[in-house]
Amino acid sequence: MSRIGKKPITIPAGVEVKIEDGNKVTVKGPKGTLTKTLHPDMTLKNEAGVITVELKNEEQDNIQGLTRTLLNNMIVGVTEGFKKELEVNGVGYRVQKQGNKLVMNMGFSHTVEFEDRGDTKIEAPNPNSIIVVGPDKEAVGQLAAEIRKVRPPEPYKGKGIKYIDERIIRKEGKMGKK
Repeated sequence: MSRIGKKPITIPAGVEVKIEDGNKVTVKGPKGTLTKTLHPDMTLKNEAGVITVELKNEEQDNIQGLTRTLLNNMIVGVTEGFKKELEVNGVGYRVQKQGNKLVMNMGFSHTVEFEDRGDTKIEAPNPNSIIVVGPDKEAVGQLAAEIRKVRPPEPYKGKGIKYIDERIIRKEGKMGKK
């Protein structure tokens, strides 16, 4: 049995959860509105500000934990939001925000631009850091991964774009072979 899937989710004040047929869930809160269709083999019950996820079929308890986590992430997203921080390392590599675009100079012959996507916003507080914020955890992670993909960190000097908590395993290079 899924221990995570059995845990009830309490709905905080200021958040409205609407469950429709086919497990289509709409969560509305101070940071925005999220809509997602969850697995049809789950039964979602909203009773007195507490949501429980129950199985229709006992064989699929792994989907119960996933469904509960997705629903909890939606509620956390509309109340607190999610954030991914990236760090830019390298001589001449810099980023800046121009309007709703992030303009990146990453050593190419051209600049690379990313636009804000709906509720997911990109911030550049200084030329060497990028912050992606938004209510949808999946969209924040996807946009941060696309930005990182422009120039992933390389193992010799550590140049490139990396997550702030990412650890790069460094290699020695040609001189270390002696």
